[in-house]
Amino acid sequence: MSDLGEWFKSVPFFTRYWFAGSVVLPLCGRFGFVNPRNLILDFEALKAFQIWRPITSLLYYPISPMTGFHYLINLYFLYNYSRRLEEGAYAGKPADYLFMLIFNWSCCIVLGIAADIPLLMDPMVLSVLYVWCQLNKDVIVSFWFGTRFKAVYLPWVLLAFNLVLNGGGVMEFFGILVGHLYFFLMFKYPQEFGGATLLRTPSFLKRWFPDQVGGVHGFGTAPPRAAGAGTPGAGGIFRGGHSWGRGYTLGGN
Repeated sequence: MSDLGEWFKSVPFFTRYWFAGSVVLPLCGRFGFVNPRNLILDFEALKAFQIWRPITSLLYYPISPMTGFHYLINLYFLYNYSRRLEEGAYAGKPADYLFMLIFNWSCCIVLGIAADIPLLMDPMVLSVLYVWCQLNKDVIVSFWFGTRFKAVYLPWVLLAFNLVLNGGGVMEFFGILVGHLYFFLMFKYPQEFGGATLLRTPSFLKRWFPDQVGGVHGFGTAPPRAAGAGTPGAGGIFRGGHSWGRGYTLGGN
């Protein structure tokens, strides 16, 4: 238990509690401690002031023999890529990372209501993964059966993979759409097209979560490459290398 506690404390703050909520709430639903129908996103329920549903629909996922594997895959992606973003590109800037999560989550809620999607874990996780992939385009990742490709293609590989296996892909497409919207407005539009900065971290978030001294304060300089970086790790579904792609300066501050 002490090892588990130490591991939990080692996870960066926002990833830690997003991951924990995504474990605890589905287990509560699985064992009947809460009614899953009260956790999903439902517009009529929102009009009845059940304002917790946008949060619970992000954290809850039904666990069953049919959905359990996909749920574990979601947890893997959530932990791996949210942690990489929070400890890498957004290190020392907790308010900026929180703002990205809030923006993506808000977009997922709008899409969920418009398209009648009751659960938001899939698109939210894919949106964060998409941002990481865009900020680390040239990192080589390994997928099943030993396939290797650049990280920029990973979201589309996941979409195609789910489309072939499950006949789905809609959730992945929505996640890509949300992630691309954030990346375009925060980085691509102001820097490559010379447009105005349309997304800016609110000052009250900066007051609540001030920048930390010694963190990485932008994307202009890539982190130093460790010896042997860039070699895909063994085991797991896939693991990316540790070389970093072209950087982007974090807008807004």
